[in-house]
Amino acid sequence: MKKKIFTTALLSCCFVICMAVAFADLNGKWSGSINTPDGNAIDVAYNFKVDGEKLTGTAESQMGEVTIDNGKINGDNFSFSVNVSGTDYPHKGKAYADSCAMDIDFGGSSSHFVIKRAK
Repeated sequence: MKKKIFTTALLSCCFVICMAVAFADLNGKWSGSINTPDGNAIDVAYNFKVDGEKLTGTAESQMGEVTIDNGKINGDNFSFSVNVSGTDYPHKGKAYADSCAMDIDFGGSSSHFVIKRAK
């Protein structure tokens, strides 16, 4: 009986550890390119900092660096906004092991893009 309980507990711990490894860690620098509604491509870099369910950090482009506002994480889904020249740009994304798929709202017109962990 004790052996069954020990085996079950051990397997449960292994499962939890494997699931934790499977979820991507957003901490760090990520980069990619956004295609804007007017057809221009903007190179971007995000430096994410995760604290529990809170996401902070910065976003960089040729227009400069801005802070990430209202950042939230729920599992592998996350959202935040950045304010560029007085305009908020909401972002929604899903984290994977080596990339993040994101959508940005350009005031009613959205763009889908992928960022990868910067080396």
